[in-house]
Order: sequence, then structure tokens, then C-alpha cells
Amino acid sequence: MTNKKLNKSSKNEISKQDVQKKCEQVKIGIDVHASFAMVTRQFDDSKPQPAQRFQNVDLVKWIEKQFGWAKKVTTCYEAGPTGFWLHRELTERGVTNHVVCPTALDSRKKGVNTDQTDSNELQSRLDRFLAGNTRAMSVVTVPTLEQEQKRAITRQRQQLQKHRLSLAAQGRTLMLLHGFRRRNDWWEPARWCELQLDMPKWILQRLEIFRELILAVDKQLKRVTAEVVAAAPEIKPLGLGGLTHEIIDREVGDWQRFRNWRQVGSFAGLVGGVSASGQQKADLSITKAGNRRLRTALIEAAWRLLIHQPQYWLVKKWKHVLCNPKAHARRRKQIIVAVARQFFIDLWKWKTGKATPESLGWAM
Repeated sequence: MTNKKLNKSSKNEISKQDVQKKCEQVKIGIDVHASFAMVTRQFDDSKPQPAQRFQNVDLVKWIEKQFGWAKKVTTCYEAGPTGFWLHRELTERGVTNHVVCPTALDSRKKGVNTDQTDSNELQSRLDRFLAGNTRAMSVVTVPTLEQEQKRAITRQRQQLQKHRLSLAAQGRTLMLLHGFRRRNDWWEPARWCELQLDMPKWILQRLEIFRELILAVDKQLKRVTAEVVAAAPEIKPLGLGGLTHEIIDREVGDWQRFRNWRQVGSFAGLVGGVSASGQQKADLSITKAGNRRLRTALIEAAWRLLIHQPQYWLVKKWKHVLCNPKAHARRRKQIIVAVARQFFIDLWKWKTGKATPESLGWAM
């Protein structure tokens, strides 16, 4: 019996040594959820193994053990609500991890979409990506922990703003149901005094609940806004307020991440789409495939440039259209998007030292 156990043990050791000699890399696709993850593993170019399920507390330990079977371990998972904690845990242990842009993993539209098929597809795309097909998946730039913490402040401010607007809209809807048409600022002191004069008492009682919540949210919103504005630099282009500057700067994180101006415009989703087939070609509206928070801030800033930056070459070029009341609204929208895109590119040039405010015609 002892000899049999020894023989079995030696066979397992030989088998593991053989795998170590043959296997250069383990490729793992991970479908991450709040409490568990589904993973699909592949050794080099062999057939992928069946998907396995792990609790998140055990996942990192299992992936770390893969170094016993291969010299290199490469993983990938989709960016999403689980954030980047897993990426940081894996990279600290020597794993090469890629966080990829979320996309439809059922690319063939077969109507079968499960955790197993998702992890299988992620592993398949990782295999093609490592083989040289860079279009197999789009890798997301992972912010540092400091960048993520700074960005969380401006995003929380936006959440508070939306929450205040939602509560105000609920109160406005209540009044409209009973024939009273009011604006969304009904909760402000001056408007509230007017409501108390001509509004039924029972409606005022219901609105008072909304108003108390709105005032509490508004107080926190003002506090967070003041914190963000205080962090803005003193020297910046006129028309680019402290709040807008910080929103743009924190959403970008690292201005050195872009290799050329095309990547800058694409990051904000302000580039135009194209539909071309055969002899036919049509220019479409902007893709909106980038950061929507950044896109909103840039378009708002672009309108302010018309007032505060008269010497800016972009303003000189397009002011005759944007400030012309007879110009078609659609044309003005097209131009302001173009101005926002180019302004973002010029911001990138300024932040990375490729251009000076004087060369751009900015008043600081």
C-alpha cells in the first residue's frame, strides 16, 4: 500500500513538472459579480477548461496558485460596479490583469447569455488579444487609488444634484396633479413663501416633507461644491471655472495617458460616427462612446468661451455662426460640439506642455 501511494505521489509530481515545462502562460477570463466570480482557464494554446465558480474571497488565492503551473498568469474582467479592487489585488501578486470595456459578450446574438458563456468569451478574447489582435477587446486605463478618490468627490456631487432635482420634480408633479403649475425651484425661500399664500394646506403638508429632504441634500451639495472649487488652481483659462476645471481634470485623471489628439477626442465621445459600405459613405452624429460627464462639462465650457475668450482662435473661427440668431439650431449644435472637442484637445496640449496659453490665444 505504501509503495502504491508513493508511486501515485511521484506520478503527480512528474505530471506537475511536465506541465511547468510545457506551460508558459495561464490565461483566465473572469466574470465578476458582487459575491462570486466565474472563471475560465486556458494553459498556453490548449483547449480552455470548463468554467469554475469561486467566491470572491477565494478567487485571488486561487489565481495566485496558478504560478505553480505557469511562468506567467494573465487575466481579464469587465469594468463595472465592482470597481478596480480586484485589479489591484491581482497586480500586487504579480498577475498581469486587463480591465476591459464592457460590451455585448453574446456577439453572435444566439440568445444564450450566462455567467459561464461570459467567462468563456472573455477568455477567448483575451487569447486573441495576447496573440496580437488588439481589437479583440478594449483595455480600460485603471486610475490610481488617489485619482479614484478625487474623482469620487465630483461624482458624488453630481449624484446629490440629481437627487435634489428628483425630489423637486416629485413635489412639482404633486402640485400639477391638482391644477397648480410651478417650477422646480418651488422649494427655495422666496418661492415657498408664495406657495403658502395660494396653496391648499394639505398639499403644503406633503410638500413640506419633500422640502426638508431637499434642503438637507442642498446643504451637502453646497459643501461638496465648495470643497471641489477650493482645490482648483488659481491660474486657468477665463471661462473655465474652478468647478468645471476640476470635473474635467478628475475625469481625465492622467493627461499623459493620451498618445495623440485623436485619442483625446475619442475619450470624450465627441468624434463623429461614419457609416460606409461600398460606394456609399455618410457622416453620422457624434458617437457618445466616451465619458458622458466629461462631455457635458466640455460643452458647457465651450459656450462660456464665447464670452470670456474673444481672442481664442476657435472663438474667432466660429463666433459668426454661434452668435448668429438666424443660424439654424442644428448647425449651432454641430459647431459647439466641434468647439468642445477642439477645446479639450487644446487643454491636453496645455496640460502636457505641448502648447502655451499665448499660442492658443487664451486669457488666463
